[in-house]
Amino acid sequence: MFPNDKIDIASLDVIFNRMLETITNSKDDIFIISEQSRRSFEDMRNELEIVRKEISILIDESDSLEKLLQLSRQRLVIVSKTFSEQTEEQVRVAYENTTKVQLDLSLCREREGQLRNKRDDLERRMKALYDTIKRADHIVNQVNIVINYLTSDLKNVSAALEQAKVKQDFGIRIIAAQEEERKRLSREIHDGPAQMMANVLMRSNLIDRTYREKGVDAAFQEISDLKENVRNALHEVRRIIYDLRPMALDDLGIVPTLKKYLSTVMEYNPGVDIQFVSYNNEQRISSNYEVSIFRLVQESVNNALKHGEPRVITVKIEWLRNQINIVVKDDGNGFDMENVREDSFGLIGMRERIDLLKGTIEINSSVGNGTVVLFKIPYPTNDEEVL
Repeated sequence: MFPNDKIDIASLDVIFNRMLETITNSKDDIFIISEQSRRSFEDMRNELEIVRKEISILIDESDSLEKLLQLSRQRLVIVSKTFSEQTEEQVRVAYENTTKVQLDLSLCREREGQLRNKRDDLERRMKALYDTIKRADHIVNQVNIVINYLTSDLKNVSAALEQAKVKQDFGIRIIAAQEEERKRLSREIHDGPAQMMANVLMRSNLIDRTYREKGVDAAFQEISDLKENVRNALHEVRRIIYDLRPMALDDLGIVPTLKKYLSTVMEYNPGVDIQFVSYNNEQRISSNYEVSIFRLVQESVNNALKHGEPRVITVKIEWLRNQINIVVKDDGNGFDMENVREDSFGLIGMRERIDLLKGTIEINSSVGNGTVVLFKIPYPTNDEEVL
């Protein structure tokens, strides 16, 4: 089952320490996202408190204006009844006072309505951001559990690995995959939420000047644009957290999770139709198997979108008695099979993952005729587990 080569324990210790360092750094990255979201949440809470106070002031002002309007109308009634006894100036003043109070009351109510809408929007955004913070904290807690496990329960991991004769490059592969994922996450945070947050900070400093120089309408437009930027940043943070590991996978299984994931990918890639079909009855299998299958489909779809420029991508899962067949097909540009790079990271990752699943992978493509990727994965037995 395993090679009989002597394992270099010192090298394994180095690999183990590097893996632990990488996991710790990844946890720190997630923690930064959580703290940024927490600061945004506090800013929104302060803004909400200001809005609520303004609403309370406007309510009192509106009540005062309503009483003043009643008095003005009563005065107008008296003027109308004694019209012949009033001077032209007295009549004009009575009508103008009533009209002015009506206008002030209308503007006050309109402003109150705008603030109520703003309050409701802030409360919705705060709830969504609070959910993001909780999920990020949950991920950090889970990573802490893994780190504690690695640093305490696995102190004798080198001896255990030597006894089990695990492949010597096991740790290296994990490090390489985690380093690549860390670089990808870093790029996504830098190009997405980090840029958006910087833009929000810059534009928030312009609101006061915009109000003073261009007036209320321009300031409100600036605030509206700022809200959209914050909403987009939140959406990006939630997408990055989802990509780290779909929460629905453990609860719902591979089929519902893939449906949601492919639907989201289609939203991010307008003009591409992604079709998903599952044949026969889905079965819940080992969580490690489900994660591996999800990553295989994810990598295949991403490769099609990145290199193929397809119009249609079809993902099919067939549940057989002792095997799962997965087909990812696109109508994109395709490629020359003889010139494909066998050392490409994506292809290596898929082949290594399919080897761990004890399955097979077949890739068929030609220039101008799209690409078909076929995975055949046997069901795991009770004593089998994905590394």
